Amino acid sequence: MSMAVVGLAAGMALGFAGYFGGFWAFLLVAVLGAVGLAVGRFLDGDLDPGQFLGSGDRGERRR
Repeated sequence: MSMAVVGLAAGMALGFAGYFGGFWAFLLVAVLGAVGLAVGRFLDGDLDPGQFLGSGDRGERRR
């Protein structure tokens, strides 16, 4: 599935949520969509959780 189709589906879902459920439904769908994207990228191996959790290996500090 191309990214254009995924973007279209996400936009339609947000549009329906905003139209039928109001602002809070729109916001909930957007947040849950972002969480789903992060989990999907993690399961595909495209996202390293160490980037967000602070793995401690920050290299040399610049002065």
